[in-house]
Amino acid sequence: MLNNKSVLITGGTGSFGKQFIKTILQQYPDVKKVIIYSRDELKQFEIQQQYPRKEFPQLRFFIGDVRDQNRLTQACEGVDVIIHAAAIKQVDTAEYNPTECIRTNIDGAEHVIHAALQCGVRDVVALSTDKACAPINLYGATKLASDKLFAAANNIKGSKDIRFSVVRYGNVLGSRGSVIPFFMAKKKEGLLPITHKDMTRFNISLQDGVNMVMYALDNHLGGEIFIPKIPSYKILDVAEAVAPECEIKIVGVRPGEKLHEEMFTDTDSLNTIDLGSYYAILPSVSYTYSEEDYMKHHNAEKVPFGFKYDSATNVEWETVEGLRELIKQHIDPGFTV
Repeated sequence: MLNNKSVLITGGTGSFGKQFIKTILQQYPDVKKVIIYSRDELKQFEIQQQYPRKEFPQLRFFIGDVRDQNRLTQACEGVDVIIHAAAIKQVDTAEYNPTECIRTNIDGAEHVIHAALQCGVRDVVALSTDKACAPINLYGATKLASDKLFAAANNIKGSKDIRFSVVRYGNVLGSRGSVIPFFMAKKKEGLLPITHKDMTRFNISLQDGVNMVMYALDNHLGGEIFIPKIPSYKILDVAEAVAPECEIKIVGVRPGEKLHEEMFTDTDSLNTIDLGSYYAILPSVSYTYSEEDYMKHHNAEKVPFGFKYDSATNVEWETVEGLRELIKQHIDPGFTV
């Protein structure tokens, strides 16, 4: 799929980007070029130490910001595939710095679209978040706007052979700022701060997130939002898995935070297709295919009318023991309680 192709990933020095690079190099040894586009020179330097130029000549490192249309377009020359992972994603940071969040998450998305159209890119997949579903904070609102931009981009491509799609998933196990590393650090203090005892979240591993992007690249028709079928966890189960000996302190739900996360609402069910391992929300306006064409192409069916997918009503759940095994597998091989 990616052999003999040039791939650019925005935000390529983040958690997802590093796992994506590792996966491409393992699965597609004949990839022509992998362009790591980000504004953090230190992180780029660190990745270069991990992948020396002599051994990995296909890697390229571009310092740049998705806010900079000219630099981004320059980086996209000759590129076949764009993975758009750059974002301001800390909820509280976005609330305090709204204009900066909008410039990166919305303006940056538009810049990616224009660069792709101008440079003859064939496939674009943008990363989204469950917070874009019925958003209550600015971060979620900007990602919803970004999702809409990428879906609508398929309607302005003209005769160009290009497809824009989105992948949306929940909390990534062990990613920076996520709850399990936070609890593991707090474990030393003997006290775990919990926002609300009934809180639930979706759970996905970094590799499963990468695999989902690969699925989208291989199967997208353009305009759809792919959503994985993944388990939920209860915050109290995470606390029990990480530090059963610790005292728990309820500190209250933070501004802009939901009690339960949503992937799609009952209203979204009108446009949602069940693909088996994934769901796909089809664009409300599409001139490239019909709903019937999409279902026939994927041999799929619509979800029941009124069906919603959120972390509280999910049918699949992580257990305490299962969470401990995931911590050993993905975060800390020497983890014990």
